[in-house]
Amino acid sequence: MGQKVVWVVAAALAAVATGASAQTRGVSKTEIVLGTHSDLSGVAATYGVSSSNAAKMRFDEINEAGGINGRKIRFLIEDNGYQVPKAVQACNKLINRDKVFAFVAAVGTPMNNACFKDQFAAEVPNLFPLTAARSMYEPFHRLKFYGAASYVDQIRSGMNYFVKEKGKKAVCVMYQDTDYGKEILEGAELQAKKLGIKLVETTAHKPTDQDFTAPITKLRQAGCDLVLMGTIVRDSIIPYVTARKMGWTDVVFVGSAAAYDSVVGAAQGMDGFYAMGLTEMAYADSEVPAVREFVERYKKKFNIDPNIGAVYGYVAADLTVTGLKNAGADLTLDSFIKGMEAIKGYKDIFNGPEVSFTPQSRQGANSSFLAEVKGGRWTRATQPLGF
Repeated sequence: MGQKVVWVVAAALAAVATGASAQTRGVSKTEIVLGTHSDLSGVAATYGVSSSNAAKMRFDEINEAGGINGRKIRFLIEDNGYQVPKAVQACNKLINRDKVFAFVAAVGTPMNNACFKDQFAAEVPNLFPLTAARSMYEPFHRLKFYGAASYVDQIRSGMNYFVKEKGKKAVCVMYQDTDYGKEILEGAELQAKKLGIKLVETTAHKPTDQDFTAPITKLRQAGCDLVLMGTIVRDSIIPYVTARKMGWTDVVFVGSAAAYDSVVGAAQGMDGFYAMGLTEMAYADSEVPAVREFVERYKKKFNIDPNIGAVYGYVAADLTVTGLKNAGADLTLDSFIKGMEAIKGYKDIFNGPEVSFTPQSRQGANSSFLAEVKGGRWTRATQPLGF
């Protein structure tokens, strides 16, 4: 009798141990816990708030439709304030206390980079961050997934178009002295080498600079006819308006997708400014019916118009949902990775590029298109471009 009791207890303990080892973090029979560290209070809050709102909206839509294989998605949002120390604190909470399954649409290049070590040690995937830095998919890591053209890809495409198609010869670069800005500079250098030309002039500035008279004067005196911009919102607007007020009109300014923002398009004096786009802008009167419907749903839910950050957040969430569905009912980290790698020819509702992954590639697409500000709004100027 004693031996039987011992055997039963041992079997029960073995079963518990097996179940515990098989348990996937952030996943239960009824729930999938996802998280993000986003900028809700810092310099990129316009992106962070809208992107996390839109991601939540997409997950709410899935939950209202019954979830995924019986599981509802719980989405946790932490403020990183666009500061590395605050981002690390937020990541640690999501990883160690909340036990999230994956990060979705985290904001900021240095913030994502700072979290990678602990995040990947805990086997938490990083899905579709709001930064186009190449470190989001290079070097290869099975837990990294990024869905669009990098900043380097974008600026190379824009430069290639204006040099080959429009005959621009004196190419220059104005960039933030940040990790982001240096990506733009490197992209320009790579494409210049490919085209067999040299960059005529470069200028660097701090993100907080207010006066751009000196760098614009320097670029004008160098004879630039194409200025590639490693800038975001305010530091795209002020230099461009400064140049036009100085009477410098025989030059084209081109920003990356970081400058493809509704605020930039609507700012006074920005007509004629170009930037590389990844998707349609979320205008309420868009020619794309799905975009108009998205704007209506978003405004109804959050009582504010969506910006491009909302578009990116929604697509990030939808791609994540696609991977979760592909993983099947037995959701584990391995089945999810296979589910993500099974994504082929994905098309979002915003007319973005087709996204596909493989076991060897974590960048889903690399094309972007050229957009121009006309009449205070962005208009698409080309089909998707390459380099």
